Amino acid sequence: MKIIIPMAGVGTRMRPHTLTIPKPLISIAGKSIVQHLIERIDSVIEEKIEEIAFVIGDFGSEVENELKNIAKKVGAVPKIYYQHTPKGTGHAIWCASESLKGKVVIAFADTLFYADFKIKDTDEAIIWVQKVKNPSSFGVVTLDKNNIINGFVEKPKEFVSDLAIIGIYYYKSGELLQKELQYLIDNKITRAGEYEITGALERLRKNGMMFKPEKVEEWLDCGNKEITIDTHSRILQRNKNMISKKAIIKNSLVIEPCYIGDGSQIINSVVGPDVSVGNNSIINSSIIKNSIIQNQTEINNSCLDRSMIGNFVKINNILKSLNVGDYNEL
Repeated sequence: MKIIIPMAGVGTRMRPHTLTIPKPLISIAGKSIVQHLIERIDSVIEEKIEEIAFVIGDFGSEVENELKNIAKKVGAVPKIYYQHTPKGTGHAIWCASESLKGKVVIAFADTLFYADFKIKDTDEAIIWVQKVKNPSSFGVVTLDKNNIINGFVEKPKEFVSDLAIIGIYYYKSGELLQKELQYLIDNKITRAGEYEITGALERLRKNGMMFKPEKVEEWLDCGNKEITIDTHSRILQRNKNMISKKAIIKNSLVIEPCYIGDGSQIINSVVGPDVSVGNNSIINSSIIKNSIIQNQTEINNSCLDRSMIGNFVKINNILKSLNVGDYNEL
């Protein structure tokens, strides 16, 4: 089994954090978004993950090495492909054509999920879906009487379905998908100037591929700061024992669920619920809740709620919600 993760976008909605690292490498609850994603995919497949291919922009060798290490942690061979110009979801996947062989899961990197099903060997193709209240904002699928997908509609203006495509797909034959993506590229078949994956899906369906919908238990997005804070809270609530034994907690109250990283110090403070504190950070004489704080950051005499604080940040005497990138001082 291979996994392909397109993640070449610049993440403008998550600035200032994406000024220094790609959005999928932002850490929430002690792990990067993309590592959470890979672990969730691993939970629904029974075969070993042999290869993980990342489709990235010009992120530099440090980011590439971090992605390679994430793949190696699950025993997979890492591959790096590049999408230098944003030309749509179909084009991003096509950039990894070399890896579109055999069984493959394609997952866009800002989508997390919880699901209770397993991919079966008899499954030809699966699209992960979730019921939504505003289907006009999503690509949706329609189903026939046998619960098989019989159509794909991008952002329907009139109601046709409330089953939104969350951005995760499985194909028993990656070669068939590659062939249809190549057809779109060769014939310059675009929508609003972009090569969309739904164009390839519709061709595959018309050529006889049976697409099965699988509903997820929970769909978690990491599109912007506010949504990411909510997703972070849900991840913490689903996990236990996330306070490092190497953390120092002195004269403080930690209200779980919380993640406290190695070497961090919580002194004369109240932290939680729903707070992550990265490695070697210091929280002193402060109250922090519903917030994500990264590594080697120091917060003194402050009260923060629904905040995202980057790495190597110093904050003193602040009483509000913040969104602060790396290497800042307030």
